[in-house]
Amino acid sequence: MATKAPTSAPVLDTRALNRATLARQLLLERAPLTAEAAVAHLAGLQAQSVKAPYYALAARLDGFTPDDLAAPMADRRLARLVTLRSTIHTHTADDCLTLRPLVQATRERELDRFRDGLAGVDPDQLTAFVRELVEDEPRTVGRLREELTGRWPDADPQALILAARARLPLVQVTPRGLWGRSAQVTLTTAEHWFGRPAEPAPAPDAVVRRYLAAFGPASVKDMQTWAGLTRLRDAFERLRPDLVTFRGPDGTELFDLPDAPRPDAGTTAPARFLPEYDNLLLSHADRTRFFPPRHKGRTWRGNVAYRVLLVDGFVAGLWRLTDDALVVEAFDALTAARRAEVVAEGERMLAAMHPDAAYDIRFGTVRG
Repeated sequence: MATKAPTSAPVLDTRALNRATLARQLLLERAPLTAEAAVAHLAGLQAQSVKAPYYALAARLDGFTPDDLAAPMADRRLARLVTLRSTIHTHTADDCLTLRPLVQATRERELDRFRDGLAGVDPDQLTAFVRELVEDEPRTVGRLREELTGRWPDADPQALILAARARLPLVQVTPRGLWGRSAQVTLTTAEHWFGRPAEPAPAPDAVVRRYLAAFGPASVKDMQTWAGLTRLRDAFERLRPDLVTFRGPDGTELFDLPDAPRPDAGTTAPARFLPEYDNLLLSHADRTRFFPPRHKGRTWRGNVAYRVLLVDGFVAGLWRLTDDALVVEAFDALTAARRAEVVAEGERMLAAMHPDAAYDIRFGTVRG
């Protein structure tokens, strides 16, 4: 259970939490930052979908174009790899080489589920074998699977691939991940890709500060959800003298940086088009600061996440692109003023992301 704050701690209601986190997430105003600086500030962008980080930054940065992210990826200043929550993120080079060590033990513990498929496989031998292969020449997943099954023919092929990804920080080399380009997932180690060794994992205290700067105010359980880690309470307690605390709507203790932005709950929050798997919506144990309870579960179906529309700072519908239209599917009826705001934001997003295409903007019916 989440720890309850003392009754003397100030209360932050849902709208106050919403506005504070939107401010940290660069979603109240578009920021005049480079893509690399924004990715660093946000501690990475969820990137299961190749296009998702581009739409995420289009919602956050002033004057963003897809090349603003593609260029530093091509120059090896950013890359895609499995880190937080065992999911693919786009990170800066520094974070690829530090945040991955922070979660390395968790990645390896996940292999317990595949123990039977790895019978007879020495983990250290597998690690050395894969490192030699992918640093000699980046390998596609298919080619790496062939090499591994050739070495361990009795092991489960998928378990071997998962073990390789768990044991090593394997980045997806470009052109994979570049806007407008298509390529198979091809892997090498982060150390080889960036030309420098991995660094020691950062102290949890430093990562707590970074998390609060991008996602706070937040509880210990919130950060554990974001990182996919446990036992972070001690780090928060060490930092307590340097932090401020609040009570959430349910009394949960929330921590924050003293000088972090906490706008008034009445601050205007403009409409925003967010990609599937946006970190804003995945990085708290309690997501009611963005999800009205009546809309819980409506942005997912099975393992598929939909692109999400924010109106007044809260999840208000879905969106998708067809061949000729941006289709907006609101959960509730929008006023004329809100609809006009959504149209204006849609036009802005389309101009940034698809300047050479012609799209209508249509309002449709929510699926399911």
